[in-house]
Amino acid sequence: MKLLRYGPDGAEKPGLFDGADMRDLSGIVHDIDAAFLESGLEKLRGVDVTGLPIVPAGTRIGPPVAHVRHFIAVGLNYADHAAETGAAIPAEPILFTKAPSCIGGPNDDVIIPKASQKTDWEVEIAIVIAKRTSYVHANNALDHVAGYCICNDVSEREFQSERGGTWMKGKGCPTFGPLGPWLVTTDEITDPQNLSMWLDVNGEKAQRGSTKTMIFDCAQIVSYISHFMTLEPGDVITTGTPPGVGLGMKPPRFLKAGDVMTLGIEGLGEQRQVLKAYQA
Repeated sequence: MKLLRYGPDGAEKPGLFDGADMRDLSGIVHDIDAAFLESGLEKLRGVDVTGLPIVPAGTRIGPPVAHVRHFIAVGLNYADHAAETGAAIPAEPILFTKAPSCIGGPNDDVIIPKASQKTDWEVEIAIVIAKRTSYVHANNALDHVAGYCICNDVSEREFQSERGGTWMKGKGCPTFGPLGPWLVTTDEITDPQNLSMWLDVNGEKAQRGSTKTMIFDCAQIVSYISHFMTLEPGDVITTGTPPGVGLGMKPPRFLKAGDVMTLGIEGLGEQRQVLKAYQA
């Protein structure tokens, strides 16, 4: 299933994409949230989607998961991306957090933060957790996953790397976490480690890659994180990016107001964001 949430920011309703149209699920489920992911997915598997109301074309798509409590990220998880940034291959996953308040819809505007000079892009596959997960072995980790979605891990490189402290300062600015358009359930994505991914800026090629070149795969990541914290239904883990970020270009290239990012992952849909300048 391709689950989604649609409507105005903060008032989204649950829906699904049937391959041609968005369909309204609000008569069946309250929302795509922790309670639904933990116990409601099976309720939808026998539903005749052709009988569901069609959502008008052009309706805003919101983030596919509501009320995310933990938004966890993995850094330098593609060897070729580590090389382009001059970083060593990590021996263990590098973890940091993105503020849940930065999450937005897949086509919402991205706001360049106040005083930013180095806002950058990162196409990533994100994992959405389905059930409480603690100390899970990698062999069983994907049993705890509801599905996958696209994340643009928008990053301010000066804030991230030149201001001291942890990476989170450059990762959680408002609008820096576009998710969606869909949460694609695991029955449709049986192998998350063989998906092509891409990102363009103003129609020009930036990133091209595949999840098969991840250093730590999705199962390893879920298992690893579960040894340091308890993952809950609805938690989102974004898993790193392939090469082609602005920081790695020669000379480096960063985003400015008016730029347009388009990105996608095989089987997970596409996103489009316009960059806007910060306004007080």
